[in-house]
Amino acid sequence: MAPQRFHEQFEQIQRSMPDVPLAMGPDDSAEFMYEKGVVLVRDGEEAGIVEDTVRAHFTATPDLDQDQVRRAGPRTNRSGITRIRVGDPGEGGREADRAVAQALRSVREREDRAGHRMAARNHVVHIAVNACPGDEPVPVPFSEPLNPAAADTAYDPDTAVGVLVVDTGLMKDYRSCGLLSHTGGDAQVQECDERGILQQYVGHGTFIAGLVAAVAPNTDITVRGSLNDAGAILESEFGEKLFEAVDAGGWPDVLSLSAGTSNGRTDGLLGVENFMRELREQRTLLVAAAGNNGSATPFWPAAYADLPGWEDSVLSVGALRSDGEFGACFTNHGPWVRVYAPGERLTSALTGFETPVPYVYQHSTYDSCRYGFRYGCTCRHPRHTGVLSDENAVAKPDQVMFEGYAQWSGTSFATPVTAGMVAAHMTEHKEADPRAARRQLLAANTGLAEVRGAHVPALRPPTWRPVPVVRLVPGP
Repeated sequence: MAPQRFHEQFEQIQRSMPDVPLAMGPDDSAEFMYEKGVVLVRDGEEAGIVEDTVRAHFTATPDLDQDQVRRAGPRTNRSGITRIRVGDPGEGGREADRAVAQALRSVREREDRAGHRMAARNHVVHIAVNACPGDEPVPVPFSEPLNPAAADTAYDPDTAVGVLVVDTGLMKDYRSCGLLSHTGGDAQVQECDERGILQQYVGHGTFIAGLVAAVAPNTDITVRGSLNDAGAILESEFGEKLFEAVDAGGWPDVLSLSAGTSNGRTDGLLGVENFMRELREQRTLLVAAAGNNGSATPFWPAAYADLPGWEDSVLSVGALRSDGEFGACFTNHGPWVRVYAPGERLTSALTGFETPVPYVYQHSTYDSCRYGFRYGCTCRHPRHTGVLSDENAVAKPDQVMFEGYAQWSGTSFATPVTAGMVAAHMTEHKEADPRAARRQLLAANTGLAEVRGAHVPALRPPTWRPVPVVRLVPGP
C-alpha cells in the first residue's frame, strides 16, 4: 500500500464525513480507517460486559478517562451491534487512537474465555480504500465500443435475473443510455459540487450497472445508493444499509458489492455479522470485490468466501489487468480470492447522454508505479495532474467533460463482470439457483491467469476484449 495515496484518501473521506473524526489503523499503520473514540460490540448482555470491563480498565489506568466510557448508539437494532464511546474523538491525531486501542486490549482476556471477539473498531467501509483506482475515469467518445461489449442475449421479463447493486446511486439521466433500460433504483444524492463539478466516485454505481447489463442483458438491475458519502460508510451503519437494500425489493438472485475493508483479522466484520448469517440462509449469491490494496490480507465481506459455512453463498473477486493474463497491480490476492475477472481499463456508462458534466481530477499520476510494476498500470495511466497529490504544485489540475461512456479501472469493476457472468449462466442454462450457477460456472471454467506467481481461475466474458499492456522498461 502506498502511504501517500492512503493519506490522500483519508483526507477525502474525512471531508465527506465531517462529523465523524477518523483515525488510521491498526494503531500506527495505514491499513484501514476507523471512527475515533468508539468501539463496536454486540448488543445485549455482551455490550454490558464490554462496557464494564473497559471502564474498570480505564479506572485503573491513571492517564485514561473512565468518564468517557458510555453507550453511544441504540441498544438494539437489526444489525445486532451498538457503539460504546471510550474516548474523546477530538483528541489526538489521525495516526492512532490510544483510547480505542486500550479498550480493545482490555477485553482480550474476556474474549479468550468466550472463544470469540467481543469488541472491534468501527471501520470505514469504502469502494476505494487505499485511493485506488489510481487512475480516475477517462471520458471516451460515444463511438468507442463498450468493453465488455453488450451480449446479444434477449431480455425476457419472465426469466430476467434479479441483480442488486449496493453502491453509489444512479445518475439522473441514466435512462438516456439504452444499455440501462432495465435498471432502476436510487438517484445519486448530489452529483456535482457548488461549482457544477462532478464529485469523485459519482457515477460509480451507474458504471457498475452498465457492466452487469453488458455481460448479462437478461437482468433486472436495481442500484441502491447506500455509499453516497464519497463511496464510504461506517461499519456500524453498513449492516443496516444492506438489510434496507434487500428489504426494499426482496432478496435478489445476485448481490453485487464493490466495497469493503480489511480489519487485520480473519473472522469477519462485527457490523455485518447478522446480515451475513441471514444471507447464508437465503438463496442469494453475494459477489464481492476483493479490494484494491494490492495485499493478501483478507478484505471483508469478500473474504467470507473463505469461512466455513459461507463458501457457497459468497464469491470473492479479484481483478485482471488489461491483457487478462495477469492480476492487476492494485488487486488484493491470496487463497481467499476465489476467481479473477477483467477489471482494468473497462468501458461502460458513467452518465447518460443528456447533460455533459465537468470533472476535475483528484489524484496526480505517479511517475513510477507505486506497486513496483514495470508496465503502464493504472497509477500511471492516464497522464493527468490532480489536486490532492499536488497541493503545492503550480500546474492547474486537469478538467475533463463526461457525457455517456468512460474508461475506468478497479477491482470494483471485476465484481459486476463476474456477477454478470453468473447471471448469464443462469439464463443460458435455465438455472434458477444462483448458487448452483456459481458452482457450475466455476466447475466448467478452464480459464487461468497468473497472480503473483500463482495460477488462479479467471473468468473472461465472451464479449470482453483485451487491451495491450504498455511496457515501460525491459523485463518480464
